[in-house]
Amino acid sequence: MIYDVIVVGSGFSAIAVTCNLIEQLPVSAKVAVVGDDPGFGRGTAYRTELYLHRLNVPAGRMSLLPHHPDDFVDWLKSRGRQLQAGDFASRSDYGLYVRDTLARLLRKRDGRCRVDFIKAKAAGCVERYASTLAFHLGNGDEIAGKNVVLCLGVGNANLPVDPAGVPPFLRSRIIENPWRLSWLRRVAPSDAVCILGSGLTMIDQVLALRAHGHRGRIDVLSRRGLAPLGHAKMPPAPLPIDVERLPRTISVLLKTLRGKSREVADWRSVMDGLRPVTQALWQRLSSEERARFLRHALPWWNIHRHRVAPDVFAAFEKLVSDGTVRFHAGFLKSLEAGQDRLVAGYRVRAKREIAEIGADWLVNCTGMERAGLSHSPLLKEMSRFQLIVPDPLGLGIQVDAASEVMAPSRSSSARLFAVGALTAGQFWEITAVPDIRVQAKTVVEEIVRARPVSDA
Repeated sequence: MIYDVIVVGSGFSAIAVTCNLIEQLPVSAKVAVVGDDPGFGRGTAYRTELYLHRLNVPAGRMSLLPHHPDDFVDWLKSRGRQLQAGDFASRSDYGLYVRDTLARLLRKRDGRCRVDFIKAKAAGCVERYASTLAFHLGNGDEIAGKNVVLCLGVGNANLPVDPAGVPPFLRSRIIENPWRLSWLRRVAPSDAVCILGSGLTMIDQVLALRAHGHRGRIDVLSRRGLAPLGHAKMPPAPLPIDVERLPRTISVLLKTLRGKSREVADWRSVMDGLRPVTQALWQRLSSEERARFLRHALPWWNIHRHRVAPDVFAAFEKLVSDGTVRFHAGFLKSLEAGQDRLVAGYRVRAKREIAEIGADWLVNCTGMERAGLSHSPLLKEMSRFQLIVPDPLGLGIQVDAASEVMAPSRSSSARLFAVGALTAGQFWEITAVPDIRVQAKTVVEEIVRARPVSDA
């Protein structure tokens, strides 16, 4: 069957695109949404049921559709959640809101386009009929589309070392995907836990452990030993920043931003001032300067830019101050068994010294892999047939300013777009809801404007 639009994916980006398609396409249009995730639209982050797992963005900036800015706050109030626009809602509530928004749009039987949800994995892609892209599905079917939107996210980062040598009885205590929260029930209150990675996922898992009764020691190992900072209880006003006046080299740019931070009462006002111009700032940088940022500045950018809710930060800081959570800076070199527990050997940062951490559990919180192609057989095949081109810095695939995929060898007149993390090479800040929702709306507007669907 030939569709006007095919959406490939089943996470937040896919649901944002689908909602905009329902709102903007005529009744005659046909849309297919292809994905095999049973929690369609909620994704890993919004499927958690633990209330301590909060959004890292205030509720007032989390509406699914940017042209309805109060939608999420209104939904919260309708469910009896007494939260204001500046409060941080739970991730589970946000997942329910996303699901309800899609369901509300789908209930409008009259006056909306046809939407087919196909529960299957897209296994391959070829150009077909000179005007469509066709996808081979895992269930044996094939569908084709005049417009395609890739909404494939990124996979979990692998452990830095191969755990194959660890005996089976300890191998089960290595948690490679911490979002499968059933592992928490197996942790004894006094067990020692070692967490790899010190980002937002680490904080989520530390608080989840405490909520499940764990009271033992938690060692956190990361390359630099840095942890995310918190939002202010009373957020300062963003500092207006003229991106055209900022330097184009990372070293001078960082020096300039540090200077601005010393001139204001709260450094957060500088970071929040950068938020609306981050994409423009990124696009001004040369490939060399972007690579330099990724090598040297990214960890410090992450802890200042991607902050946690004030009360979550306070709870975590208390665990650090009383010694429950201890940080170690270094590179994991080995993972072995020793006296009925795991032993993580690491090279101490800036030294040749090798140190060890003994633990009953090791949890991989190194986060999501950089937005490459390795996690997706479909993307690897599309790259092999030159239907897509990898970003030279490993940040997804090459797209233009309109999020349209750049692949000079493609001959079909079908249009191929990408939304979300796959477009990080062009936009950088494109993993959070406030950015993705705008991108999704813009892509759909371009599809409707430039390639009207038939009335047949």
